[in-house]
Amino acid sequence: MYRRIKELREDRDLLQKQIAIALNITRQQYGLYENGNREIPIEKIKRLAELYNTSIDYIVELTNEQKPYPRNKK
Repeated sequence: MYRRIKELREDRDLLQKQIAIALNITRQQYGLYENGNREIPIEKIKRLAELYNTSIDYIVELTNEQKPYPRNKK
């Protein structure tokens, strides 16, 4: 999972600081997530999936399919 969130960020030419801002955390905190030194809370994984337009399953490496699932209508 940690490798994958780094790849997603780098593929979009984003900085850790930019993702940290989107997650409302510090850059240092995000760095801990990306390096695998701290577990990522599910609400942050969900937000990352929304930011990268992918599924949580892709982020946690349950699938290699980046395409997100269809969203439920609210």
